[in-house]
Amino acid sequence: MTTTQVRAACPLDCPDTCALLVTVTDGVATAVKGDPDHPTTAGVLCTKVSRFTERTYHADRLLHPLRRVGKKGEGKFERISWEEALQTIAARLKPIAARDPQAILPYSYCGTMGLVQGESMSSRFFNQLGASLLDRTICASAGATGYRYTVGASIGTDLEQFQNAKLIIIWGGNPIASNLHFWMRAQEAKRNGATLIAIDPYRSLTAEKCHQHVALLPGTDAALALGLMHVLIVEDLLDHDYIERYTVGYDALKQRALEWPPERVAEVCGITATEVVDLARLYGQACRSGEGAAIRANYGVQRVHGGGMAVRNIACLPALTGAWRHPAGGMQLSSSGSFPINRKALQRPDLLKGTPRTINMSTIGDDLLKESSADFGPQVEAVIVYNSNPLAVAPDSSKVAQGFAREDLFTVVLEHFQTDTVDYADIVLPATTQLEHVDTHATYGHLYMMANNAAVAPLGEAKANTEIFRLLAQYMGFDDPCFQESDDALAAKAFDATDARAVHFDWESLKRTGWQKLVMPEAPFAEGGFPTPSGKCELYSEAMALAGLDPLPAYIAPHESQASNPALAARYPLAMISPPARNFLNSTFVNVKSLRAAEGEPHLDIHPDDGAARGIVAGDMVRIFNDRGSFVAKARVTDKARRGLVVGLSVWWKKLASDGKNANEVTSQRLTDMGRAPTFYDTLVEVEKAA
Repeated sequence: MTTTQVRAACPLDCPDTCALLVTVTDGVATAVKGDPDHPTTAGVLCTKVSRFTERTYHADRLLHPLRRVGKKGEGKFERISWEEALQTIAARLKPIAARDPQAILPYSYCGTMGLVQGESMSSRFFNQLGASLLDRTICASAGATGYRYTVGASIGTDLEQFQNAKLIIIWGGNPIASNLHFWMRAQEAKRNGATLIAIDPYRSLTAEKCHQHVALLPGTDAALALGLMHVLIVEDLLDHDYIERYTVGYDALKQRALEWPPERVAEVCGITATEVVDLARLYGQACRSGEGAAIRANYGVQRVHGGGMAVRNIACLPALTGAWRHPAGGMQLSSSGSFPINRKALQRPDLLKGTPRTINMSTIGDDLLKESSADFGPQVEAVIVYNSNPLAVAPDSSKVAQGFAREDLFTVVLEHFQTDTVDYADIVLPATTQLEHVDTHATYGHLYMMANNAAVAPLGEAKANTEIFRLLAQYMGFDDPCFQESDDALAAKAFDATDARAVHFDWESLKRTGWQKLVMPEAPFAEGGFPTPSGKCELYSEAMALAGLDPLPAYIAPHESQASNPALAARYPLAMISPPARNFLNSTFVNVKSLRAAEGEPHLDIHPDDGAARGIVAGDMVRIFNDRGSFVAKARVTDKARRGLVVGLSVWWKKLASDGKNANEVTSQRLTDMGRAPTFYDTLVEVEKAA
């Protein structure tokens, strides 16, 4: 027996991007473990990724190309050859492209976060084709936009500094489930005497283990941030030197914040004025003491109408208090802007011969049902889905299903398993998993460039995304030499080797070591240097004013709330959020039996008072519904959900739920205030016992 160990990286949509060591015995991956030498992974993996071999060698892996033989949605297929699959796809795409290539749409997101297997050869293919562009908004674009208006780029506190903080505010996230290695640092800080505060409508696993939980109403985070500013200003818990040197717009911000006394904030947020005052004092005094006071904001904050503004408001706090001065202070939303990624070299936008229209992935349900028009452009005639599962993850799911069910829509899906989306495909192409291909990764939770070496040969006839798009380019007649570049050649140009942050990045070296840290200052904004137009933290944003947005921090009520739509709230009085279940990652791993068994079945957490008012007791099957649709789950009556809130941990494959539906039956295609992102947590519903 020959046993080797291969350096790899976790590809999943998670800030941790763990360094992996894959044990391979006689060509078979037998174990996946965390690299103990990698400073952030520290040898620890989440339950999901530690079972990655179970997913790679799953009995249901798609290992051969397939062609649909039943009705769309039935999931009936026959095996075909790669040549037949590629010829069929080219024969369908060529006449569409001859009429108008914008009638062809890619649909992808972060099924892999890899820079090679994500958007490199695929982008080249669609750019050469002239297909519609996809606005990839489904996860983070609202928060990223609000943060960028304020701070300038997705740069923040280094993960490796959080254990040195004396106060950590975890705002809109559940890191025990979705950011484990940050949680390890927070726990170390806690052991060293730090105070941990959770701000979340739901008492999550993380909130239960913090010193304090502020259970505000969904979509009111922006108001809470304004209330904290108010107290900081009134009680002069500010760093006036930092404000004067490194911010713009303080005087205007002060007037806005003074409009938000704790009593007003308490009414909007559904908390007490004392909670607002105490939190502001705790934060301001920690910053004033010179100790690290850090905010770890996550994307739960921004999945509502005013989500971009909420993140912007939170991002003003470290500048007002000078928290950025300390390496363990400031804020982290994402570290992705720290990486000098060479996207132009990977994706080749120069191949475009014009400017195609852009379709928002968050409104795919509506857009697949639109006819051709002067405003919209041509009807979508073909969709190629890769690295995503829109039938499970996109909002307003019944509309998404109607769109993909069109018999005149030609759909190709690259996948590992027969997901909800595969059931609607005309052609299915088997893709490799992370253990079977080469890739390189930036991250959005730490500061290491990562390498992924192929540990085993592709199973069956599976091919890497890059190879599939090389073959599609060949069958479409694309002859640009860029379609011949190997995965190693792509990885070698992923980072700008001339940028000082990448320290003369070298792909061959990175493959051997597995990871390399960027060169970044310990405290990125200790002395200003914000990558904004002014070079300062923009408390007043001229760019927002030019975009037609309020240039100052503000509160924007949810689309679906008593304040915005009292008639709707009277019919559907419960707010619903659908954060990730601990054992799933978006819709990945739902079909792994051991992980699905740990989740059990779809549940809905409902407060005892709300349950009693509806005659619902623990264990009842309940129907959750609004005008868009409904789904069924088992009730868990618990005060983890505050009054007026229900929580459906997600995202289940619909076919694996008892009623063939999931929480996205009731979510909306309405978009956020900025960033054109979805409003998953801006949803009103009613709940009743299921028939």
